[in-house]
Amino acid sequence: MNVYDLFIKPYESYTAAQIILEASGALFGTLSVYFSIKKNIWVYPTGIISTLIYVYILFNFGLLGDCLINVYYTVMSVYGWILWSKNSKDHIHVEVTWATKKEWIYAGLLFILSLAFVTFIYYCKPYIDNLESNYLGLYHLDWANWMDIFTTSIFLVGMWFMAKQRIENWIFWIIGDLICIPMMIFKGLGITSVQYLVFTIMAILGYLNWKKSLKEKKVQ
Repeated sequence: MNVYDLFIKPYESYTAAQIILEASGALFGTLSVYFSIKKNIWVYPTGIISTLIYVYILFNFGLLGDCLINVYYTVMSVYGWILWSKNSKDHIHVEVTWATKKEWIYAGLLFILSLAFVTFIYYCKPYIDNLESNYLGLYHLDWANWMDIFTTSIFLVGMWFMAKQRIENWIFWIIGDLICIPMMIFKGLGITSVQYLVFTIMAILGYLNWKKSLKEKKVQ
């Protein structure tokens, strides 16, 4: 399979509105990651626009886990926006730290609960789609759906750590983004797969930037 089949051919059946919508979601998502690297509060308004767009897109493409995580992102973005505003003297930049042992325990619980919840949502998908209770189960999942369940849990923890201004959030973004690249190609969302590639690079830069920022703070 060549580049054309992977990235261009799926869009031949899409409308112009669908393509523009996906491109807009990817653009605002990239801006959100950029502002996050800069520890700038604009990470949240740009992120909210992107997540709301992807709630619609991912639901239509059957990626219920990622659809739900984008609903969660929207809620957490409002929560994070409030937290960053309270913890920032100039309402632009915030101080970052490493997560505590207690926060890691909470993160583990969030991960497990997310796995269970999203698996249950997929179990109920036949009823959600066609109101057919006789066909409940996980038999309809492909490998991308299973990865969707896993990445949903990874991103949930990453979003929680980011709202708390913990450096570890970038580790979760990097892992999740790498998994999402082939998953989005498989689902025919080439633009989104490229976005996740950009996200991976930016997340690595974000991790290094936040880590450097913490070291400079300790030196002062």
